[in-house]
Amino acid sequence: MTHEPLDTSGIDSVPFRGIVEQSVAGIYILQDEHFQYSNATFGAMAGYSVDEMTGRPLRECVPPYYEAEVMDRYNRRISGEVKSMRFITQGLHRDGHVVYIEVHGEAMQYRGRPAIVGVGVNVSAQVQRDAELQQSRQEYRQLASHLNSIREQQRADYAREVHDVLGGLLTSMKLDVGRITRRSRSRTIRGITADLNALLLEAIDNVRELSESMRPQLLDHLGLHAAIASHLARFRERSGLKVSMQPDEFDLDLCRWRSIAVYRIFQEALTNVARHAGATAVAVRLRRSDDAFWLEIEDNGCGMPGAGSIRHDATRHSLGLISMRERAHEIGGTLLIDSAPGAGTRITLHAPIIDNPLLRA
Repeated sequence: MTHEPLDTSGIDSVPFRGIVEQSVAGIYILQDEHFQYSNATFGAMAGYSVDEMTGRPLRECVPPYYEAEVMDRYNRRISGEVKSMRFITQGLHRDGHVVYIEVHGEAMQYRGRPAIVGVGVNVSAQVQRDAELQQSRQEYRQLASHLNSIREQQRADYAREVHDVLGGLLTSMKLDVGRITRRSRSRTIRGITADLNALLLEAIDNVRELSESMRPQLLDHLGLHAAIASHLARFRERSGLKVSMQPDEFDLDLCRWRSIAVYRIFQEALTNVARHAGATAVAVRLRRSDDAFWLEIEDNGCGMPGAGSIRHDATRHSLGLISMRERAHEIGGTLLIDSAPGAGTRITLHAPIIDNPLLRA
C-alpha cells in the first residue's frame, strides 16, 4: 500500500496557518484513530477548542450506536481499500447532542505514516430541514389518504340517497302521471302528461347517471373491469370520441379500497381527456403479472401542460394529476406520464395486486 506524501513543512508558517484557521470549513488530520490536528472550525463542531481536539480519540467524537460504521470507514481508508470518501457522518457534541457533518477525507502519509486528511462542513441544519420536509410529506400523504377515504364514504352515502330517495320520488311521480294519463280522456291533458313522462324519464336517467358517477354499483357487484367498461361506454356516448379497451375480459381481484383508487385514477384520466386533450380517440389497456398490474389510458390529443400544449384550466388539470399520483401512492403503485406536444398522452398506473396493510398506515 502506498499513499501520496503530505508535505507539512509549511504548516507552522504564518500565511498557511492563517488560511487554515480562518477557513469556514473544518480541517482535520486523523492518525492512529486519534485527531492529530484540527482547526478551530472543526473543533467548534464538537464543542472543543483546538487544544482539546488534539490527541482526542475518534471514538469519543461519535455517538456509541454510530461508532462501528465510523471506524469501518476509517479502517477502509487507512488500509488502502479505498483512497477517499465523501459522506455525511454523525458527530457527538461535548454537551451530548448529535451534529451532522459532511466530510471528505483522503488517505495520505503524515509524518511518514498512514493518516486521513479531510475537511468537514456542519450540515445539521440542512439535515433537520430535510427530515422536517420528509415528515411533512408523510403527514400530507396521510392526510390525503384520510380525506380520500372520507370523500369516498360521502360519495357512497350521497349515491345511495340520490338513488333511493330522489330516484324513488321520481319513479312515484312517473306512476302518478301514468294513472292520470289512463284516467283522462282529454287530448290536452294526455299531451301534458306525455311531456311530463318524458321529462321524468330523463330525470330518472340523470339520477341514475349521477348516482353511478358518485359510486359505481358495478364496482361493488361485478368488479373493476366491469366498472371500467361501463364508464368507458358512457364516456363514448357523452364525448363522441372513439374508444377501445383491451382485453375484453380481465380478471383482477382487488380489495374494495384498492379497486376504488384504481377506478378514480381511470375516471380522472378520462375527465382530463375530455376537458383538455382535444383528442378524437382513447385507448384503455389492462395487463397483469402474478403480483402486479398495469392500467394504461392513451389519447391522441394535444399533450400535457409539461409539453407546452395545454391552454385552458391548467391549475385544475395539475390538481387532477396530483390526486391521481397520491391515489397511486396509496396502493403502493406509481403513475407514469408520457406526453409530447401534438403526440397525445399516455398515463400508466403500475401497482401490486396484493393488499399490503402497511400502505395505509
